[in-house]
Amino acid sequence: MFYVYLLQSIKDKRLYTGSTRDLRKRFSQHNNQEVYSTKGRGPFTLIYYEACMNEKDAFVREKYLKTGMGKRHIKNRLKRFLTR
Repeated sequence: MFYVYLLQSIKDKRLYTGSTRDLRKRFSQHNNQEVYSTKGRGPFTLIYYEACMNEKDAFVREKYLKTGMGKRHIKNRLKRFLTR
């Protein structure tokens, strides 16, 4: 399985979208400051993920969620969580 995930920084409340084959390992890397794009923004909370059968589907979904329409979709889907 391949995963598309959203993290929320506990420090600055910003969201990060990514994809990976091993979600637990990647989440740990983010929290241990081992990922360049999120270094200095942790710790993180995993707030959402989707599972895909192949890597291409996960990559396409990640790209979509990073667009304006995708961000709007995910913020609408997680509205109650993000407003607390």
